[in-house]
Amino acid sequence: SLLHNSHLLHQTQHDLKARGINVGSVEMDLDVMMKNKEKSVDQLTKGIEMLFKANKVTYVKGQGKLTDKNTVTVSLLDGGEEKIEAKNIILATGSDVVSLPGIELDEKTIVSSTGALALEKVPSKMTVIGGGVIGLELGSVWARLGAEVTVVEFMGTIGGLGIDGEVAKQFMTLLKKQGLNFKMKTKVTGVEKTASGLKVNTEAAEGGSNESLDADVVLVCVGRREYRDGLGAEELGIEMDGRKIKINDKYQTNIPNIYAIGDIVTGPMLAHKAEDEGCLVSEYLATGKEPHLDFDCVPSVIYTHPEIAWVGKTEEMLKAEGVEYKKGKFTYAANSRAKANAEEAGFVKVLSDKKTDKLLGVHIINAMAGELIGEACLAIEYGACSEDIARVCHAHPTLSEAVKGAAQMTAFGKAINS
Repeated sequence: SLLHNSHLLHQTQHDLKARGINVGSVEMDLDVMMKNKEKSVDQLTKGIEMLFKANKVTYVKGQGKLTDKNTVTVSLLDGGEEKIEAKNIILATGSDVVSLPGIELDEKTIVSSTGALALEKVPSKMTVIGGGVIGLELGSVWARLGAEVTVVEFMGTIGGLGIDGEVAKQFMTLLKKQGLNFKMKTKVTGVEKTASGLKVNTEAAEGGSNESLDADVVLVCVGRREYRDGLGAEELGIEMDGRKIKINDKYQTNIPNIYAIGDIVTGPMLAHKAEDEGCLVSEYLATGKEPHLDFDCVPSVIYTHPEIAWVGKTEEMLKAEGVEYKKGKFTYAANSRAKANAEEAGFVKVLSDKKTDKLLGVHIINAMAGELIGEACLAIEYGACSEDIARVCHAHPTLSEAVKGAAQMTAFGKAINS
């Protein structure tokens, strides 16, 4: 909600005049914008409760703890306790935000993503610690709403784990044009509260001079941790694999009737990955059909503008694995729909095996990248070659033609529109 509505505001302020649409002065009402966000959250959560009811799922509200292999004891939100007996138990407790050592979140001026979604006014200056997915999404929101945003990132690239290097480079260029500032390869050593606001202390990640940044709000986005607080898993003897719960290929823990999915087990910490795992385990328990989820077919999306989406391997991964590959790239500057929409930034990149042409990875920068990536997910899931996408008829004029164009570049070394 905030990403979409802040984009509409930014587009109205900076883009509509060039399209021949004059609207005069534009004002933002943050209260209304936040109420729309809260309405969306309320409707979605109530929608889940309706699905529970429709599918005869009992919803118990509280903090659950494993007290034996067949019992979950719930400390109810309304007070009291309830014991639930079960033949099988699925652990799906998700993840929670983390901060840096010595930086305490108050969710008012030093905030996590939770606090950043509930700020009561637009800060004049915001420092975002961490240039990953959430930091860039929320940094974009507040930059569009008028804040001067500086992103401090320890690594040399933005976008977090799994992003392709070439994509990350152009992504940063586009965000800089939107007004975001970046301090790369920089370590945050502390945040101090001062009479005028906050002071963020930094130093070069590889050693170097110190620097301080003034801010009204500091947003800490340095990752998430597996949430197992009060779960009782380790006390029950459930084996761990580092910070993750150890599972087999059927998502079983070492206690056979207790399963685990989502952020607390191996794999990307993504809601759609966890949802699919929940469906697979439920199906296994109901029918005996063994679960399988290929992480190379799980897409990632950054919901900025433009969006970034990818599935499968990056060039860096393939090089590290010693895989010989072919690469095709098609820019949206050569796509008729993108030109007509005046949305020409970005490209599609398709990677395939050099010998077999089997599709290995697809990477997209485009305003609709999150919607376009589904075709690539399906292709990789079915073991398609880049030539398969290249020979499938795509509607004209559409943004998806760039996916076909990139696949043509990969398969044949040339696209029909290049």
